[in-house]
Order: sequence, then C-alpha cells, then structure tokens
Amino acid sequence: MSQLQVFFLHALGASAGEWKQVIARLGDRADCIALDLPGFGGTAAGEATDVTALVDWFCAIVAARAPSRWCVVGHSMGGKIATLAAARAREGAPGLAGLCGVVLVAASPPSPEPMDEQRRQAMLDWFADGAPTREQAAEFVDNDCAHRLQEAPRELAIADVRRSDPRAWRAWLQQGSRQDVSGQAGQIALPALILAGAEDGDLNADAQRRLNLPHYPDAGEMGVIADAAHQIPREQPDALAARIDALLRRAEASALPPRFIDLLNLPRVQPRMRAALLARHRGPPQDAPRVLSDAQRAVLAAVVTSVLALDDATQAADLARRVDVGLASQAGDGWRFADLPADAQAWPLGLDALEAMTGGWRALDPVAREGWLARIAHGEARPGPHSALDGAQLARWFEDVRAEIARTWASLPATMAAMGYDGFATGNAPGEGEGYVLAEADQREPWQLLPDTRG
Repeated sequence: MSQLQVFFLHALGASAGEWKQVIARLGDRADCIALDLPGFGGTAAGEATDVTALVDWFCAIVAARAPSRWCVVGHSMGGKIATLAAARAREGAPGLAGLCGVVLVAASPPSPEPMDEQRRQAMLDWFADGAPTREQAAEFVDNDCAHRLQEAPRELAIADVRRSDPRAWRAWLQQGSRQDVSGQAGQIALPALILAGAEDGDLNADAQRRLNLPHYPDAGEMGVIADAAHQIPREQPDALAARIDALLRRAEASALPPRFIDLLNLPRVQPRMRAALLARHRGPPQDAPRVLSDAQRAVLAAVVTSVLALDDATQAADLARRVDVGLASQAGDGWRFADLPADAQAWPLGLDALEAMTGGWRALDPVAREGWLARIAHGEARPGPHSALDGAQLARWFEDVRAEIARTWASLPATMAAMGYDGFATGNAPGEGEGYVLAEADQREPWQLLPDTRG
C-alpha cells in the first residue's frame, strides 16, 4: 500500500526545521515532508508574497507528487495555507484528490487573523531596514513561548527569524494575515484536528474555536496543548506528535483505496466529477435534515444488512443515514408507486409496520429476517390492523427500499473501487480522446488502474 505523505507548513519567521522534533517522534509512521515557505528558511520570497500565491505554490508541490494519501499539518501562518489547499482539494483540483486529513496548530484562520496592532507594527519595524537584530528576534521567539525554550531549539528559532526575507515577513503582516478568504474556505468535510496552546495569545483556544473550527464540521471538539503558547512544535513536540499520530490513523481509516485516488488524479477525470465523488465519499453532514426517527433509522440499518448481506454494522448505519438524508432532500429516483404516499411519508410507515408485525425487527436473527423479507416481497405478509400500509402496499414499498439501498450503495466511490468501476474517468485528457478506445471484450486500456474483478 502507498505510504501516507504528510506535509508540514511552518509559522511566520520559522522554517521546515521547526518540525524536526515532531517528525522524529512520528518515526516511520508516514513520509513526512517539511517545507520552507517562500521567503523563510533562507529561501527568497520571489513572487509568492500573497495568500493566493502561497497556496498556488503549495498545491503545485503536492500535485507534482499526486499522492494517493496525504495529510497537511499547518502551524500559524501555515494553517491558513493548509485550509485553503484543503478547499481546493474539495473542489477537485488536479493532483490533490488523496487529501484525507488536516491538522491545524495554533493556526491563522481564513478570516483576518486577530493581532494586537501595536505588536504588528513593532514586528514590521524590526524588518524596516533589513533583518532584525538578534535581540528583536529573541524577543519574538520568547514572547511566543510559555517558558523559555532550551538553548539549542531557541537558537535555531532565533536564527530562523533573522534569515526571513523582509518582503515575505512584511507581506504576511500587512496583507496575508489580514486577508479574508473565509468564503473560499467554506466547510471542509475531512478528518481534522484543531489545536491551540493553553497559554497562547491572539490565536488561543477561543480564537481557534470561533475562527477555524466552523470550517471543519468533522473536527469534533478542538484540543488544547498544556504548558505551551504559540511555538507548540518546539515547546511540546511529544504531545503534538501524539495528537498528530492519532489524527493520521483516523484519516487513513476513512481514506479511499490508493488505486482509486490514483485514478481520480488522472487528467481524464474532470474536476467537477472529482469533487462530486470526493464529496459523496465523505457523505452528508451529520446535522443534515432527515425524515426518520432514531428508531426507524436503526430498523432501516438492519434492513440494509439483510438486503446487501452486510456484516458491517457501521457501514449499514452509514447507508441508512445516507438514504434518510436523501429522503429529506427528495434526492431519490424521482418516481413512486401510485398507491403509496410520497417517499418521505411511505418509508417511516413501512419501517413502523415492519417493526410492529415482526415484534421487533432488530431482535430477529438473519434467517428470520430473510423469511420475513421474502414474504413481504411476495405480498404474503399481513401487517397488523394498525398499519397504514396493507400487504400489497408493503410489497411495493419493499421493492422501492431494495432499489434505493442498492442504488445508494452502488453510487459510493468505495463500492466503485471494490467493483473496479472506472466509467467516470471518461473525460477528454490531453492527447487522449473521450471515453474508451478499446471496445472489445477482455481488453483494458493503460489508464484503467483499478483491478479487474470479473474473474
């Protein structure tokens, strides 16, 4: 299996070196790639002095590798870049399809970064005539720490500040940190971890909760690193590495198979299609409107296990949730049987009838469920007197249930990967025509990366 790649983006005035202790603790957990942002770590700012250019720069690096699984860890200034890169991945940007997790460490938000204006001006003044003095750089580092760093990492941090390109330093403080790109960021439905130092200032836990957390609906509650301020990677590398490792495991567990991502990354998959499939994989928001009660949804999940012969209760519950959200949004197949009410009414009635006539559907063993479903399908089941559906209506309702469960399951990218389906990769890539060139049986084209599962 392809190794997970993790990209690390540092803070203002730092360098790739700020991640050295964290990466050492992650060991061979992943292929860790720490980058020097343009203008830092001894590099020149070049033309990458605004937020858009920085995101372009980072996305180009990732796209050149087109990793089948990757995560991004952004600290402070690097956090804003990480969020906007994740937003581009969500929109189907080429080469970014494998993004499966985001970690923000005391991150600058997509909205203007809260910053004391006197402190901003003082930091600008340090770079007014070139590099700051050693004392000014030391003040910057020490003020960002809960306690004075040990001598070696402190000296490295001071040296990083002093070798920052003044253009990049000023551009971030005057423009990048103030830029409001929250609309571009939107909501990013990926496993995410948002952290703050317990003793940080402007980018403390409250700021993270207000300004970054709303962009990540799957982040859950944010984390706070004790005994740290803003220089978390240097102050608490053990605690930070442990938190990152946990997120990486969660991200990998929810990722699509590498070969499917490799296929998605091909130019013959249009960005809109890529974005649609990635969104479908992540599923609807947890708070999406629904029509079923918790009990009805649980019965539906049990029906899913029978219809698809699933032995994975989590997957069955996920499919039931997707179907339920589809009912609420009327995103079904567009038709219904004439003697049944609209789907949003028929499904709760059918599930209630199923529960009542069997004396508790979820308590039945698989063989008993099969028997009941067979009788329902053949119109032989007799709902009780309180059922809103008679036997014939229940048979037609169950026909619709089977079709919708199968349709929802087959539409999932994970199912496509398991079946070897690549019919979505038929766009017009450079040097290639649309669709398939080889039309004879048992012939495959070079771009068909998924395994042939027919045998």
